[in-house]
Amino acid sequence: MLHEALMSAERPDVAVAWVSRSKARDLLERIGCDERPVTHEVLDELPPGKVLAHLRSVLVATGTLPLRDERLIALEKWVAETVQARTDLAERRILHGYAVWHHMRRLRRRLAEAHATRLQDLNVRCHITAADSFLTWLNGEELTLGTCTQPDLERWMADATVSYRDETGHFVRWSVQHRHARGLTYGTVRWTGPQGTIDSEKRWDDARRLLNDDSLPTPDRVAGLLLILYAQKIATISQLTVADAHIDGDTVSITFGSSPVVLPAPLASLVRELVATLRGKAKIGTPDDAPWLFPGGHPGRPLTDSQIGKRLHNIGIRPKRDRSTALFTLATELPAAILARMLGVHIKVAVQWQKASAGDWAAYAADASRHSKGNQ
Repeated sequence: MLHEALMSAERPDVAVAWVSRSKARDLLERIGCDERPVTHEVLDELPPGKVLAHLRSVLVATGTLPLRDERLIALEKWVAETVQARTDLAERRILHGYAVWHHMRRLRRRLAEAHATRLQDLNVRCHITAADSFLTWLNGEELTLGTCTQPDLERWMADATVSYRDETGHFVRWSVQHRHARGLTYGTVRWTGPQGTIDSEKRWDDARRLLNDDSLPTPDRVAGLLLILYAQKIATISQLTVADAHIDGDTVSITFGSSPVVLPAPLASLVRELVATLRGKAKIGTPDDAPWLFPGGHPGRPLTDSQIGKRLHNIGIRPKRDRSTALFTLATELPAAILARMLGVHIKVAVQWQKASAGDWAAYAADASRHSKGNQ
């Protein structure tokens, strides 16, 4: 079975190089020499790589191994290595508290049954890297968090070469709160609205193109429309399942938050087509095993948020900017409570966007809304 799992990578549409076959052979030999049952922990002891990742995904898709969050596992390993790399025991204890008991515990609580996204992973890594770098700077200045004064901190802040300023500020405030530091203040930057251009006309131009251009792949068209019409993050789009799409006669709806959203006819037809022709690149696993709306190349897994982001970039969609435009426009038309319920965003996020759209940009928002309605 293991041999078949690895050789399944040799699909007719992929030219498998000799080196890949050699790596597969070597991996099978190593597993065959191990008398222990094949588990995630046993596979973790093998050299990481694409062949091992493919084998693991096949074993998960076929039910031989349980599903687990590989991104979270890799993050936990990186956190442990980063903490252990600090030679000073006091610094290691502080970094462990910040990394494991603050960031990782909060991430696990937020995830519940979901898997970590690329942005969540990056956020944790940036904060821990910032804390680790600041501790290293203090060490070089013959300081500790306990002896660091406000003038010392401001001296660090005045250095134009330092990175992760906002993340370091978070670590400083956490350190004060947990009494590792005293008398230090590092203000937060209040969010005042999107920094990029709000281009509602481009939003509707992109929507019309995705609705009408049959030369584009259906999954890309649907993903792009969910982003620019309903302000969905690509991490959320990646995790959508067939069960989130509801087809009832002529009505097609999709659930992002607590209330399903009825889709307009053109988009509804595309979602019908997507569900009807659902298949990923992987040849192992069935829709019942992995009911993703956007199945990926690895058996039993969806397209990752980074893969969806690249595909959207290739068809002219800029996820961060275009989602901001969508949120800004929707916030001018819907109360915050409805926005949160329909789109699945936190109520505080919805309130922030509504305040931004009704604040200094009130005149622009009204004009953008009129343009949008006129182009419908």
